[in-house]
Amino acid sequence: MSDPYPAGGQDARRASRPGHKSLLDRLLSLVRREPEDREGIKAVLEAAHDRSLIDSESYTMIKGALAVSEQTAGDIMVPRSRMDMLDIAQPLQALLPVVIETAHSRFPVYEGERENIIGILLAKDLLRCMLDPALDLRSLVRPAVFIPESKRLNVLLREFRSNRNHLAVLIDEHGGISGLVTMEDVLEQIVGAIEDEFDDDGEQTIFAEGEGVWRVMATTDIADFNAELHAQLPDDEYDTVGGWLAAELDRIPRRGDTAQHGDLRIEVLRADARRALWLRVRRAAEPAPAEDA
Repeated sequence: MSDPYPAGGQDARRASRPGHKSLLDRLLSLVRREPEDREGIKAVLEAAHDRSLIDSESYTMIKGALAVSEQTAGDIMVPRSRMDMLDIAQPLQALLPVVIETAHSRFPVYEGERENIIGILLAKDLLRCMLDPALDLRSLVRPAVFIPESKRLNVLLREFRSNRNHLAVLIDEHGGISGLVTMEDVLEQIVGAIEDEFDDDGEQTIFAEGEGVWRVMATTDIADFNAELHAQLPDDEYDTVGGWLAAELDRIPRRGDTAQHGDLRIEVLRADARRALWLRVRRAAEPAPAEDA
């Protein structure tokens, strides 16, 4: 009996089997399902994630990269009221506690009033002042980059990379200072929270900073928090300190927010658009016993 598929041989026989798709059919199927807009791209991503073609981390990063092109600097900025700034008129000894307390690597520097930002000071440059006390602090101030609130994050990230800047000061429609945004803030919209040098140990999440003062990751389990600090945060509804704090504030925590529980004062040191990242916890000092009359 002659082969009914003389041209295609076994490949043609496989293509004729029920339920079998040829390579051409698959390609045509992909062309027909080509997304036409962002929503179509997101649908394809979700389908790939649901079928385990891409893992959750890759799925989140790709979605974040798409979202960056739709967000502006104003969407993720640190507002002016929460900006940690340095006064150029202050002596170095007065500025060092602020630099150490906030643990930033870059600070906007103002002269006269906070609205008058004259540049950016890198914390590492202060080491030069410590070696040479006669060095003028003003000579270490670098030019500041000013951008409008409406600048798209994908454009800003490209400018950060090309200009080698890591911080930009935002200007509102009236020309006033409205906030700041860093390269790390932009990257966190893509890859998620970027932990700093306090996260060297993957298991340790509570770091003592002094007598009655701790720096705590918001993801710390409440049970561990209570055991370490001899606290009594409720753990019946929430698993982490950050989760309890969000419920206490009734919104997503922002940098500078505070909450009180017993003798503990909890302050948000760092946060992104989705959650708190780092907290500082202080225990109120016990009042001194009254002297006998």
